[in-house]
Amino acid sequence: MHDAPTHAVESSPGTAADGKEPLAAGLKQRHLTMLGLGGVIGAGLFVGSGAGIAVAGPGIVLSYLIAGALAMLVMRMLGEMSAAMPASGAFSVHAERALGRWAGFSVGWLYWFLLVVVLAVEATGAAQIANGWVPGVPQWGWVLIFMIVFTVANLAAVKNFGEFEFWFATLKVTAIVLFLALSLLAVFGVLPDTEPVGLANLTGHGGFLPHGWSGVVSGVLAVVFAFGGLEVVTIAAAESDDPARAVGRAVRSAVWRILFFYVGSMLVIVTLLPWSSMQPGKSPYVAVLDSLGVPGAGQIMNIVVFVALLSALNANLYGSSRMVFSLAERGEAPRALLKVSGGGVPRRAVLASVAFGFVSVLLNLKWPDSVFLYMLNAVGAVLLFVWGLIAVSQLRLRPRIAREAPEKLTLRMWGFPYLTWASLVAMGAVLILMLTDDAARPQLLWSAGATALVLLVAGVRALRERRGRR
Repeated sequence: MHDAPTHAVESSPGTAADGKEPLAAGLKQRHLTMLGLGGVIGAGLFVGSGAGIAVAGPGIVLSYLIAGALAMLVMRMLGEMSAAMPASGAFSVHAERALGRWAGFSVGWLYWFLLVVVLAVEATGAAQIANGWVPGVPQWGWVLIFMIVFTVANLAAVKNFGEFEFWFATLKVTAIVLFLALSLLAVFGVLPDTEPVGLANLTGHGGFLPHGWSGVVSGVLAVVFAFGGLEVVTIAAAESDDPARAVGRAVRSAVWRILFFYVGSMLVIVTLLPWSSMQPGKSPYVAVLDSLGVPGAGQIMNIVVFVALLSALNANLYGSSRMVFSLAERGEAPRALLKVSGGGVPRRAVLASVAFGFVSVLLNLKWPDSVFLYMLNAVGAVLLFVWGLIAVSQLRLRPRIAREAPEKLTLRMWGFPYLTWASLVAMGAVLILMLTDDAARPQLLWSAGATALVLLVAGVRALRERRGRR
């Protein structure tokens, strides 16, 4: 494999000779802040959280605390490195500097594959909702419309992506804030025709931990991947006017508020309703709103989930295009993808990402239970592998940055290196739990296979380059 570069704080690999990104600086601080807040508020929270409640009961609050704490630590590590060395490849660039080109190649392509496959799930989910509203347009027609709209938006200018995400995130955050406010009023019996609910639903129906700590652990497995998506903030920061300051502010504002939204939502849900009434696949948010007599609760949540899916589709298209562009800059992807428009948009990288994403959508529509299922399983645990490399990279780069350019450490990881090591141990524990869980094991094995394949390609490329130099 390639040796890691000696210096950590010079111009990042994948940047121009003057150390600046060739991409346009069209994102404002408000874009990044809302991207950080809204990036992980998606269907996984609004709908998927029901599965977590079903296995953990009220203990799902602890599950979200554990999973959220891990996500916060990873984002703090990533924020530290991105503030010191902003680049459109973010953690792929950091991994290359810390561990060598093989690491940057591997984590970059794995993350790109993750985004373009998940993009298919989001496009299909949004199309199913839209088809329910307008049955005259077939599901594939809605998918085509969404892909065209967001491709055009991402080809035009980066500020278009920023504006889309700003308003999408604003709607999602507003929806959760209103939900929390309404639910708290119901908890304390302030709403008309309501009485204080007390702790009956938290202590009854089997108690706070009806399935014991094993239920909490199962809940962690069910919800930890819902925190994926925060990483796009550090990719987007490279296209702001002041990347180092922008990523620091975005990370600081995002992690605590997101944890509050997630944990706060779960707490009021299991306080207001018996956990045993929750059904996997059914939104617990709709169940609460129905119980409070909110008219059209199901349709309201359908709109929110629809927006959340389109938001994630937009963010994943953006993140995948910037990641493959960064790989091309460093010679890890075809050089043809380096073409940048006059407005600073990597249009070929956008088209390459949306092309593969559209293929994924077609596979999802045609073979959801076979070909696409294998692809989805192949990225099921990739997020944890990416997080693991982020942690290892931070362990390697932090001392180097502190030694060579301490002034660049404007955002520091808490309790370094102890909390970084603790995060790695926690990730290892989640992987072991996935191995012992019948439902999660296929995802882990397929993801491990995909990771091994990418590592093999990276190794072969490294050997060829060494022979070429000789």
